[in-house]
Amino acid sequence: MRWEQLRAGEGEPVLPGLTGFGEAVRTVRAPEFGGITFHEVRARSVLNRVPDASMVPFRWSVNPYRGCSHACTYCLEGETPVLMADGRAKPIAELREGDRILGTRGHGVARRLVPTEVLAQWSTVREAYRITLEDGTRLVAGADHRFLSARGWKYVRGSRFGTAQRPHLSPGVELVGPGRFARPPDDTLGYRAGYLCGMLRSGGFAAEPDAAARALGYLPDFGSSVGFMRIPREPDAHWARGFLAGLFDLAGGYRRGMLSLAHDETEVVDTLFAALDRFSFGYETVGHRSHPGRRQARLTGGTGEVLRFLHLTDPAVAWKRSLEGTVIGSVRRAVAAVEPLGLELPLFDITTGTGDFVADGVVSHNCFARNTHTYLDFDAGRDFDTQVVVKVNAPEVLTAQLKRPGWRREPVAMGTNTDPYQRAEGRYRLMPGIVRALAESGTPLSILTKGTVLSRDLPLLGSAVKDVPVRLSVSLALLDREVQRRLEPGTPSPRARLDLVRKAAAAGLPCSVMVAPVLPYLTDSADALDALFAELAAAGATSATVLPLHLRPGAREWFASWLGRKYPALVPRYRRLYSRGSYVDPGYRQRLASRAGPLLRRHGLDPGPGSGPGPGSGPGSGSVPGSDTDSGPDSDPGHHQPPTPQPEKPEQLRLL
Repeated sequence: MRWEQLRAGEGEPVLPGLTGFGEAVRTVRAPEFGGITFHEVRARSVLNRVPDASMVPFRWSVNPYRGCSHACTYCLEGETPVLMADGRAKPIAELREGDRILGTRGHGVARRLVPTEVLAQWSTVREAYRITLEDGTRLVAGADHRFLSARGWKYVRGSRFGTAQRPHLSPGVELVGPGRFARPPDDTLGYRAGYLCGMLRSGGFAAEPDAAARALGYLPDFGSSVGFMRIPREPDAHWARGFLAGLFDLAGGYRRGMLSLAHDETEVVDTLFAALDRFSFGYETVGHRSHPGRRQARLTGGTGEVLRFLHLTDPAVAWKRSLEGTVIGSVRRAVAAVEPLGLELPLFDITTGTGDFVADGVVSHNCFARNTHTYLDFDAGRDFDTQVVVKVNAPEVLTAQLKRPGWRREPVAMGTNTDPYQRAEGRYRLMPGIVRALAESGTPLSILTKGTVLSRDLPLLGSAVKDVPVRLSVSLALLDREVQRRLEPGTPSPRARLDLVRKAAAAGLPCSVMVAPVLPYLTDSADALDALFAELAAAGATSATVLPLHLRPGAREWFASWLGRKYPALVPRYRRLYSRGSYVDPGYRQRLASRAGPLLRRHGLDPGPGSGPGPGSGPGSGSVPGSDTDSGPDSDPGHHQPPTPQPEKPEQLRLL
């Protein structure tokens, strides 16, 4: 039976295992979620009784989703810079829903840059190809990614004949875009001195607020000295970049495709020309109509040179950086080579309001995946990422369940099986109704997430905490972005999660952090943990709970395959650590506790004795990573029986 046959209605096919669970409503394939199929169901129950055998400090959970849309498909390497609405660039892996970037409008290749919004961002691991342009630009993308050429959109890979026939890149194809991105300046003392000199020598007291704020931030670096007002005899590249930025903020502008800088002081003008020459900018010198004694430099070379100037110097004044309305159709760069890298990499994509974006100076199309899983064989790998069951009536059903006489208002945990704030929550908006239902019934609740969609509901949670205990916990195990991309493609970056902790703290909500999973011999060193704890404390986390990697069946096989590919030398050591099953060797847990405990206390993150994560048991919430708290039909709280006492088992959660 194919997924396409899933329909609502009596006698129609339903999902396997749906009996006793609910009824199917429809199957949805949303282009903005690139490859994910959502199976909407009307669940009969959403309040799950956790199996007594589970070693978690809570007995009830709510999971509005089965499967997770954090990991999806396509398209560009995570470091690929994307042109932002303010003219700066940001790696595609760091973009988030709601970010303002630049897309294009127009017909064919005659296009203008226009502001647009990131509607979604995701990632997956796919076969990677390197696209090299004749100007030296290198882009890494998936085979199905499309770039805008002088002859229309072209895929990275394709064929002229057969079933794979489609327009694709080849040497000599000209790509359209505003021009190659330059590396932004380093925030050195030399750059700061150059910026202050360029700005203040141009009359800095009349500065725009953006420039004034930057200058005030730089001044304390120089104490009472005003030496930065003097132009060095042999300024270095850092100083020259800062000088151009400061001069542009006060005496420059960008209008109708023309970037210019002007000054009436000979020494400043000579320094301006020298700095432009240093970075090989083409420019023409002209007089100023309003000020006869003033000399002006206008960049030549079109949009590409304007963009290079803005990225190379990084001026502060936002409105002067705006490229809105700039025509880019005339900027073309030829492809030199398209080569398979021979390996799979985490690749990222975004959905935007214009349907495109600018990646390292080239117009890039939003990618939409093909349906590759057409039969009903769910598995723990790709199916978990691409086949998501959505309990569309979860808030209403939960409200009714919480009103039953048998409900004892025991703490309810969310995020124990699948993330309630995965990307799909931005579409379905189930959590606000769930949070209201729990709060209005007097039920304590906790949320464990790595999804930054949570920030949307912080005001609601701030209101709920007035009625019931609310525990927030963000999952963050490491700061190393490269390892994080390999392990968690499609999830928010460590920096984005730290920002989420800051927002929660600013909203007056205590937010703990689940440092999980800690990977033996990869992320468990004292230096790595100390650096992570310092960042958590600075972000305002109230506590942290450290959990080593848990490898239940399914996850165990996937992780073993990943470890064998990426870190084959560690395979024998992991076999010894996990020789007894899903839980790491007790000796390792003790060593990790001894290492992490003093560091947690040093940074004020020690959750305290006996305060394992979860509602009612300390400041955090959480579970054993991968714990099966949503197995089988949802339980009925109206028939709750006290749990049978179980023999004490090795504690994985209460590590410290």
